[in-house]
Amino acid sequence: MRKTAFGALLCLILWLGASFSAQAQAPAAPAASPQVERHLSDLDQQTRQAQTSGDNAWMLTSAALVLLMTGPGLALFYGGLVRNKNVLGTMMQSFTLMALITVLWAIVGYSLCFHSGSSFLGNLGYFGLHGVGAAPDPDYAGTIPQQTFMMFQLMFAIITPALITGAFAERMKFSALVVFMILWSLIVYDPMAHMVWGKGGLLNATLGGRFPTLDFAGGTVVHITSGVSALVTALYLGKRIGFPKQPMPPHSVVLSFIGACLLWVGWFGFNAGSALAAGSLATSAFVATHFAAAAAALGWAAAEWIRNGKPSVLGAISGSVAGLVAITPASGFVAPMPALLIGAAAGVVCYLMVARVKGKFGYDDSLDAFGVHGIGGTLGAILTGVFATSLVNPVFKDAQGNALPTGLIDGHGAQVLNQLIAVLISWGLAIVGTLVILKIVDLVIGLRVSEQDEIEGLDLSQHGEEGYNFEA
Repeated sequence: MRKTAFGALLCLILWLGASFSAQAQAPAAPAASPQVERHLSDLDQQTRQAQTSGDNAWMLTSAALVLLMTGPGLALFYGGLVRNKNVLGTMMQSFTLMALITVLWAIVGYSLCFHSGSSFLGNLGYFGLHGVGAAPDPDYAGTIPQQTFMMFQLMFAIITPALITGAFAERMKFSALVVFMILWSLIVYDPMAHMVWGKGGLLNATLGGRFPTLDFAGGTVVHITSGVSALVTALYLGKRIGFPKQPMPPHSVVLSFIGACLLWVGWFGFNAGSALAAGSLATSAFVATHFAAAAAALGWAAAEWIRNGKPSVLGAISGSVAGLVAITPASGFVAPMPALLIGAAAGVVCYLMVARVKGKFGYDDSLDAFGVHGIGGTLGAILTGVFATSLVNPVFKDAQGNALPTGLIDGHGAQVLNQLIAVLISWGLAIVGTLVILKIVDLVIGLRVSEQDEIEGLDLSQHGEEGYNFEA
């Protein structure tokens, strides 16, 4: 027994000794040669360049899609909704803003929105686009040139004031429009964009905001500010001559139909492009955008069908736009099924605003900019705080980099309060800023066309042209 145990112990000692000896004699792993290190470095650089190229291609495409939303999308959508004597004047407003806001953005707008500054406004460090070139700004988008980011954001700055024109369609002087939009961009849009998206902005969710607000693509910045400003402008200008006793139906729902379809397509750049990279988050935003638009179109059409006995084409396309508006702040934070719910809610709520509330109060929001954008944007901003989830976008993280709850369904109910604060700030800035601007422009050059010019139509009175030559 003892001999057996002793023999086993001796074998174990010999085996361990042999193992240690083999390890000691094993040659060390050879150091990587300079050629291998250089190859690995080149491979890493090529991978980064490929990612940059892919992200940059997607962002340039997205920028083009957002510009398509203004012209021809919004121009056709709004142009078809007015009377034929105002079609050119209405489309010219959208086109003019494509040029006007671009120049303003290059000089000062981008700097006020995205350069570091106070909690409310950026400084002039990017004045005249100084320093805005091929190098990325990692605070905003680390894989694309800052110039690409600048162009993408420009397209938002263009369409936002263009949305307001739907409220005062057929009655504002073109000269007043130019001055009003310059001041509105500087006083309302730029501060709001900085607060939500800029470095150190009061409402920025990732770069030091006091009240972290979830606004993926512009529910507060774009839709609430434009929609509420639209209502203020409509009330200040007063009703069109003959409204509401004289019928003022759209002169071409066909044009509006085409415009709405272009808006739907362009909105993929608007929302999915706001991921600022060609990754899975862009895909998620793309899906949410499409689902919400579809649900809202059905929701509006169903509500109209129940109330009027038939669904209209104008109602269906208006519903799709309402859904696109409502999903804009939530698109990068919610899963597909909540996106359907947000869209359906927007379709019904915005329909009731346009069909019931507007008639009850009697204001003349010509093309329902407030009912769709103001109310749809408000609804979407609040519901973002409800349905946002870290499974889609872990925007909030602890010190160790672990994802934290995002919205109410995640267990972070306080986010709804942050969203409400952002909504109130958006409403307040839009109301006060727009009123001040309207008063200034009215005192200096006057806002509204004369009665004779309004009867004649904006096409002839403001531009000396007609949209249709029926004699031909």
